[in-house]
Amino acid sequence: MSVMDVTFRFLEPDEGTVLTSAIEAAYGQTYDVRWVYDPAEVSARIGAGTYVSCVAETPAGELLCHIGMSLAAAGDAVGHSGQAVTLPAARGQHLFTRTKRHLMDWARERGLAGMYSEATAAHPYSQKANIDLGAHETGFLLGWIPATVSNDAAGERTGRQSAALFYTKLNDGLEREVYPPARHRGIVSQTIELCQLRGRVAKPPATAELPPRTELQVDVNRDHNLALITVLRPGADLEEAVGGERHHLFHRENVDAVYFDLPLERPATALVADHLERLGVSYAGVFPNHRTDGDVLRMQSLHRVRVKADDVVVASDHGRELLEYVLSDLPRTS
Repeated sequence: MSVMDVTFRFLEPDEGTVLTSAIEAAYGQTYDVRWVYDPAEVSARIGAGTYVSCVAETPAGELLCHIGMSLAAAGDAVGHSGQAVTLPAARGQHLFTRTKRHLMDWARERGLAGMYSEATAAHPYSQKANIDLGAHETGFLLGWIPATVSNDAAGERTGRQSAALFYTKLNDGLEREVYPPARHRGIVSQTIELCQLRGRVAKPPATAELPPRTELQVDVNRDHNLALITVLRPGADLEEAVGGERHHLFHRENVDAVYFDLPLERPATALVADHLERLGVSYAGVFPNHRTDGDVLRMQSLHRVRVKADDVVVASDHGRELLEYVLSDLPRTS
């Protein structure tokens, strides 16, 4: 197949309809990030510098591929890549890889430390593309993708699908110490080393103080029917605080899954995170969360979701090893 003549560029603030049209072409109305269906909202984010849209087009201006990157705030150090759409006319041209590389080069030149993304675990193709771009798996979000999302990625699979977390290093980040709990210190160390993050795994100092009360933030994502509990400040009552929220979310809010982010740069995380195991909370990976300083230890708890190894496809030896760890950490009865 001959290589198509392609032009790469970035959307302007008045071009929000380009993304909306691409999503509708690929997903209909099932895409699980709802703001992409509002061209005015897309344009506002582009204009504010919190969203970057990179597109590949034919010389005549026909859209072939789109990849976006969200930032918690304009000028943030780590971007979150998503909204990847390759239209049928571009199949076989490796345009996902080429377009994302263009976006990465742009981000690298502007000093971003790295880029995170989720890739469906229903097939290996987008995962392989990320690996080809220098990304590495940092975790697996089991049951992350709602069953209502409809495109050709899931094939004949039904029910909620899982996602692989990837990180691509672009520039050196800040040197820092991170404090994972003892039970997960090995896998966190391996992930940090492989991804070349500037974190040094450490044990909490003997003088580390544990606050009496936990501070947390709860965000319910109705589009995904899941919740994220961000632990801003782990305290001695972490298990009680998280347990109460988890019970409410499962039995009153009826979400399918709850994910928990604990700040790795706080020594208190190493002191109390293992307590969550008694609640049926298990390891998911390492991830950025803009509500905390630096990366977080992401954990997960599934309610009405059952995940088997056969449901998750991986594309690298490291991915298989990491998935095995994540699955082995699931509670035996949940």
